Amino acid sequence: MSETESDTYGLMAEFETPEELLEAAKLAYGKGYRTMDAYSPLPIHGLAAAIGFHRTNLPILTFILALTGAIVGYGMQYWIQVIDFPVNIGGRPLHSGPMFIPVTFELTILFAAVGTFVGLWIRNGLPMPYHPVFNVAGFERASQDRFFLCIESADPLFDAEGTRSFLGGLNPVEVSTVDQ
Repeated sequence: MSETESDTYGLMAEFETPEELLEAAKLAYGKGYRTMDAYSPLPIHGLAAAIGFHRTNLPILTFILALTGAIVGYGMQYWIQVIDFPVNIGGRPLHSGPMFIPVTFELTILFAAVGTFVGLWIRNGLPMPYHPVFNVAGFERASQDRFFLCIESADPLFDAEGTRSFLGGLNPVEVSTVDQ
C-alpha cells in the first residue's frame, strides 16, 4: 500500500437515482469488493443484500434479554412473596402464578426494549460524531437527494487507480477521494 493509499479512507461515487446506486452496488460486489458502504436518503429494496450486508444476531439478543427479564420479574416476586417475606392473607396460597404475570410481563418488555436499544447503539458504533465520509464535498446531499457508494481502502481488492476507473465506469456524477 502506498503512502497516499494509507491516508485514504476510500473512494466514493455519487449517483442521481436509487436504481443507479443499486446497480453499481451489485456490480461492485460481483467484481469482488466486500468492504463498502452505501448512503441513501431513502430505503432501497435490495441494497443491503447488494453490498453483502447479512442478517444480525440482534433478534437472538432480544429474545435472551426478554427471557432474562421474565425470569428476573417472576423470580423477584417469588422470592419476596414466598421465601423472604411470606404473608398469609386470608388463607390464600403464598405462590399464586396469575398474580405474578403483570410484573413479569412488564419486566420482559423492559429488558428486551432497553437491551435491544443498547445493543443497536453498540453494534452500530454509535454515537459517531465524526466519520471520514463527512469530509467529501456534497456528501450532505446524502440526506436529501443523492446516492453514494463508498469502497473503503481496507478492501483487499482496493487499488486507488483501478478502483477509481471501475467506479468511473459506472457512470457516476462524480468519484471523490475520501481522506482519513
